[in-house]
Amino acid sequence: MQTLTQNTGLYTDFYELTMAQAYFYSGKQNETSTFDYFFRTNPYKGGYVVFAGLQDLLNILSNFSYNEENLAFLKQAGLKDEFLAYLKDFRFKGKIYSMREGEIAFPYEPIIRIEGNMIECLLIETLLLNYLNFQSLIATKACRIRSVIDDKVFADFGLRRAQGLGGIHASRAAIIGGANSTSNTYAGFNYNIPVSGTQAHAWVQSFEKEIDAFRQYAEINPDSTVLLVDTYNTLKSGIPNAILVAKELEAKGHKLVGIRLDSGDLAYLSKKGRKMLDDANLSYVQIFASNQLNEYVIKSLNEQGARIDGYGVGTELVTGNDTGALDGVYKLVENNGKACLKISENVEKMTLPGIKKVVRYFDKDGKFFRDGILMFEEESVDQIYHPFHSHKTTELNGCTAEVLNQLVMDNGKVLIEEQSPNEINTYLKKRFAQLPDEHKRFISPHIYKVGVSEKVLNLKNELLRGVQKKMN
Repeated sequence: MQTLTQNTGLYTDFYELTMAQAYFYSGKQNETSTFDYFFRTNPYKGGYVVFAGLQDLLNILSNFSYNEENLAFLKQAGLKDEFLAYLKDFRFKGKIYSMREGEIAFPYEPIIRIEGNMIECLLIETLLLNYLNFQSLIATKACRIRSVIDDKVFADFGLRRAQGLGGIHASRAAIIGGANSTSNTYAGFNYNIPVSGTQAHAWVQSFEKEIDAFRQYAEINPDSTVLLVDTYNTLKSGIPNAILVAKELEAKGHKLVGIRLDSGDLAYLSKKGRKMLDDANLSYVQIFASNQLNEYVIKSLNEQGARIDGYGVGTELVTGNDTGALDGVYKLVENNGKACLKISENVEKMTLPGIKKVVRYFDKDGKFFRDGILMFEEESVDQIYHPFHSHKTTELNGCTAEVLNQLVMDNGKVLIEEQSPNEINTYLKKRFAQLPDEHKRFISPHIYKVGVSEKVLNLKNELLRGVQKKMN
């Protein structure tokens, strides 16, 4: 079996290849095109999306190619020799404009714009959607969790419950969204992410006595031990034995880092456990919790006064529960210099044509006010319109503006410096602080308003009239 980087050209849906072949034999392979990547609905019934996956996407696109074994497979699948000869020397040589990774984005905004010939733009569609939709979904989930954890410890524990190799990207996205560390050793190595881990119930069960399991683990790890205290009885056995081991470590000049609760009533057990530790003069010993946690459970624990210092979140984080996928789409907006419009009976599914950019407007306090979708050549506007209900407008007087899209790849070469997931999270924290609180709440968040310039609106209406005229 070959590694993924050797098979990047095959990282696509087969219909992309059959369409590309049809373009090739139609003489359209050199036609220029522009595609937008955007999403229509915020996940988790929330108010925003954390954009993630860009650096991974750019890295894999810089190696997008077909080797001899790939071509032999495609020939067997029915593709023709002349087209396969074209693919033999294929490389992605287009341009990509993108928001910064870690940016907060909203529905209908062109987060990424891809410019190139029709075939190269077509062949990368599935790969782009796969990387960006998934990582953005998980980064958003992690950001929601971080928003209720505040400054407490937050670890990704999800690899064993993730969807196969998707767990690698999930861990990266979790750090971007706000996790401090991951149990995923491969992701830790690949992305320079801090790794963390304690012990499982199997460790405790493999000893005759719980206290012996604790002592042995602490002897081997005297300065990094967190003891899992719920294998048998948390309050009558687990925590009392942890206290004994903590005192033994103290006598040797070391300190027990913490205990972990993985079942039961976490609020009740954490409060009881905190009192037991404090009564034993072990106030420095922290309490960590795991067990099917998510942002709603953690928020409830906070409201109950739980005495928990850190959380390990697994399944709910890396699977993006309860939103199965981000509905990001990839749509043609210009072909051979002519703006394109996709129409639909559902007005929200109509696309915004032409080459555009996103401009963020800030109020006098530096908070997000509105986002505007403008034509690429527009310098500034004083008013934006609702993209589907043009009678709704917003005045932008007194606002400061920032263009969010930048050129990140040209002629297939990456133009931006690679950042670690932690560095991307630093940017996200700054942006999240600028997002008004009403867009952060979990229940019925306020809709952040995104509008279009008059030029974008007029272009859409002009193309719509042309399509309707052809249909009559």
